[in-house]
Amino acid sequence: MSTQQPVIIAGAGPSGCVLALSLAKQGIPVRLLEKCERLPIDLRASTFHPPSLEMIADLGDGIIEKMLARGLKADRYQYRDRSTGEVATFDMSLIADETRFPFRLQLEQYELTQFVCEVLQDYSCAEVRFGCELIDYEQEAGGVTAIVRTGNGEERLSGSYLVGAEGARSVVRKKSGIGFMGFTYDEKFLVVSTSFPFEQVFEDFSWVNYVSDPEEWCVILRTDKLWRVLVPVFPASEEEEAYYLSDEFVQSRLKRLHDRGSDYDIHHRSIYAVNQRVAETYVQGRALLVGDACHINNPLGGMGMNGGLHDAFNLADKLSQVLLQNADPETAFAVYDRQRRGLAVQFVQRHTIENKKLMEARDPDVQRKRQQMLMETAADLERARAFLLERSMINCVRESLAVQ
Repeated sequence: MSTQQPVIIAGAGPSGCVLALSLAKQGIPVRLLEKCERLPIDLRASTFHPPSLEMIADLGDGIIEKMLARGLKADRYQYRDRSTGEVATFDMSLIADETRFPFRLQLEQYELTQFVCEVLQDYSCAEVRFGCELIDYEQEAGGVTAIVRTGNGEERLSGSYLVGAEGARSVVRKKSGIGFMGFTYDEKFLVVSTSFPFEQVFEDFSWVNYVSDPEEWCVILRTDKLWRVLVPVFPASEEEEAYYLSDEFVQSRLKRLHDRGSDYDIHHRSIYAVNQRVAETYVQGRALLVGDACHINNPLGGMGMNGGLHDAFNLADKLSQVLLQNADPETAFAVYDRQRRGLAVQFVQRHTIENKKLMEARDPDVQRKRQQMLMETAADLERARAFLLERSMINCVRESLAVQ
């Protein structure tokens, strides 16, 4: 490690990993802490939007090539009305002149973290520590001290800055006393994965489908490995939650989509709470926040992880200005907060809330008008192009960078 104090990053998820690599490539010492003994392999976010792919490609080290080789390119996505059978298809080739990657890449987020951690081993200024959980921190005028729990007990690690990238329960955010404003939805989301080939039983089925239904809306999407189905559930107790995870209920939901005459193979099932929250600030002195540590939202539209990646690349630029170009920290990080927090409030929260409201509408007239609007938009090239530029997060990234 360099004699310069490292930037300490708590959490080796997508945001923490790309931030660590972005800094290491510039020769900035970085220490990435992960409380698990190895990188978690679990089913979380799985959609990478074009701006994220652009940023990862510019990062280099062959990561984008590995992702493209392993992922599934979804170059169109659909909004379906189950009751009428109507389909609005949005073809991302319409924005091929705006991005090198006119598609969503369907790939489990843990693939990215594994690729990055492998590359980090080649940088002498980078250290990745597993089984190392941040439990508290202190900051002084000239640096920070991270207090961590390891298999050998507590340790104190010195750094220049501390970045909380450890998710919605962020220790950095909580210990900083930063509020996490917003709300939690009444319902939870059940996510089930199966290898059953839905594309073979539904006509003209895209890899990403948002399905409205007065009785039970759902999302059906393909990752690089499996199909995922997401449906809302309303458990009022642990017993009810256990029922929603049972074979009986899970099979009934899948057979409602398509009764194949036998049970589906289930590779994964989970229920999770759904929140819409944004931190009051992303910066407090030498403590900084990225990703789910500072904003969480429902997954409809795939904007959560992507927003976190955009945070990380933005913050890497600001840290570089401060540590390598002697920029004023207060000024640089204030710009980071304005660019990223403003975006989370004005764009991501608004669109994910609107997406959910449209999906869950039970009034047949509201659903009919929604589907008509989407189909008319998809059929008009200019309106479809504008819709895609917005929903792919291209516009919001450009607009955030214009904020000073």
